[in-house]
Amino acid sequence: MTDSRTTIALRPQNLTALSATVTVPAYDRTGLTAGIMHFGVGGFHRAHQALMIDDLLNQGLAREWAICGVGVLPTDAHMRDVMHAQDGLYTLVEKHADGHLEGRVIGSIIDYMFAPDDVEAVIERMASPAVRIVSLTVTEGGYNIHPVTGAFDLANPDVAADLLPGSVPATAFGITVEALRRRRDRGITPFTVMSCDNLQNNGEVAHRTFVAFANAKDPKLAAWIDTEVAFPNCMVDRITPGTTDADRALVADTFGVTDEWPVVCEPFFQWVLQDTFTDGRPPLEESRTQLVADVEPYELMKLRLLNASHQGLCYFAHLMGYRLVHEAAGDPLIAEFLLAYMNREGTPTLKPVPGIDLEAYKAELIERFSNPSVRDTVARLCNESSDRIPKWLLPVVNDQLATGGHVELSAAIVASWARYAEGVDEQGEPIEVCDRITERVMANAAGYPADKHSFLRDRDLFGSLIDNEIFVSEYDRAMDLLHGVGARRTLEILLGHDTDAYAAPVAENLGTR
Repeated sequence: MTDSRTTIALRPQNLTALSATVTVPAYDRTGLTAGIMHFGVGGFHRAHQALMIDDLLNQGLAREWAICGVGVLPTDAHMRDVMHAQDGLYTLVEKHADGHLEGRVIGSIIDYMFAPDDVEAVIERMASPAVRIVSLTVTEGGYNIHPVTGAFDLANPDVAADLLPGSVPATAFGITVEALRRRRDRGITPFTVMSCDNLQNNGEVAHRTFVAFANAKDPKLAAWIDTEVAFPNCMVDRITPGTTDADRALVADTFGVTDEWPVVCEPFFQWVLQDTFTDGRPPLEESRTQLVADVEPYELMKLRLLNASHQGLCYFAHLMGYRLVHEAAGDPLIAEFLLAYMNREGTPTLKPVPGIDLEAYKAELIERFSNPSVRDTVARLCNESSDRIPKWLLPVVNDQLATGGHVELSAAIVASWARYAEGVDEQGEPIEVCDRITERVMANAAGYPADKHSFLRDRDLFGSLIDNEIFVSEYDRAMDLLHGVGARRTLEILLGHDTDAYAAPVAENLGTR
């Protein structure tokens, strides 16, 4: 290991001095053109899209498809500072299950613009002919849509401010739509808008939301965007935990690099992209990207197996005392529960997935969750549940109810979220619930047991599930078990392990409430 006192700062002029243990760009970054502007430069974007462009650049391709990052939130100021200091460079570390680390410096991000510093400069750059794709990883909640109706929320204060006459755009919607207006007025081909977030039909969601914003601003512009701008769907699959100080220290000690914001991820990579673009695209067929006509089978597989299983793991795991995902996934009971959910409830809602062995994929998911090197946290998976459960799990529930399929394990996952949202674990320790609507979610959960269905009554989150007797019955059973015998025994009972041994304790505990 390299002594931290001898580490080298990640700067373009220092690349040739870095240790041979870390791979550096094999291309000359001078003269690259940013053909892509990307909202939401975080770990997820830097572990997939930016990596694929770097792959192409290393092959001598895509020199007009480098990336300019864009930040719009106050919290993006730190990324601006790091990106400017490091000239967009960062270290990507793939963590293998056997402890092997692969380090690589990525050079595909050549600029970063923080919109609050100069939004006019951002809009003008986006309106220039050189920019041909505007992509986004703004999280599941960043599209400003109602979780049940799917309608765009025009009452959102930030959106409403952008819609005022003469306002200076501040949101991704306002900035993008204004850039498209200028391109239309100047006779410039519109760019493609490419969502890379974990949403079913993410391109269609982006299409609907950007057109809705534009329609509130200028209906004629909205009609032009609706017909002239491509919004491809895509699915991205790679577990990418948030960067920690321990990761920074790991990069310094292992590779001798001082990197203020490295990215760590698992080795697995999949990006399935609909081949529909307005003004060209990078030669992604020369990378690991799968270009297809229909992304939906792949995205349903990923959202309803991987993402929904993450929710199936996290609340139970936290209540059981686990704080790291690999430790929880290594518990045979949790692994059995996740596979049972995938087999009984998730898989029946999927379409045939070309080229994928679903049984192998599900087994591989448990292996990926169990990777001890990634050190993903249970807390990260629990965060922003109000954006995740309605988009990843409830579509499974609704499809299963429509066809008479099983929902008991999905109902138990919802119940485990409700129990977690009470804010106290089984040891009496406080739980820090992090959500865009934390107070509301915790207030809903606090209604139990006086109102057994207080959590489910939030129709903005759960739609009409409160009216479905089958789902409510399964939810009630799981809630009673969680409060009566705890998370571990609940899983044992749900999976049919020695149910008689727990029947009396459950009845006794429930009777004392």
